[in-house]
Amino acid sequence: MPKLPRLSGKELIRIIEKIGFKIVRIKGSHYILKHEDGRKTVIPVHSKEIIGPGLITKILKDCEIQKDELIKLL
Repeated sequence: MPKLPRLSGKELIRIIEKIGFKIVRIKGSHYILKHEDGRKTVIPVHSKEIIGPGLITKILKDCEIQKDELIKLL
């Protein structure tokens, strides 16, 4: 299984938007994204900070996409 890439919050949001997620609101540094079929996730955006592999895995689970799909979207 491939390793997860090191991504910032803004990079991850751009990737997630490619599959149909839209930013519905922002609360502080947390961006709430929602898909029209009901899936939703929260992505923290802190300047120059990389999201850890555990949180990326949780976000992928919320979005119902696999690690391989994320790598293809890069």
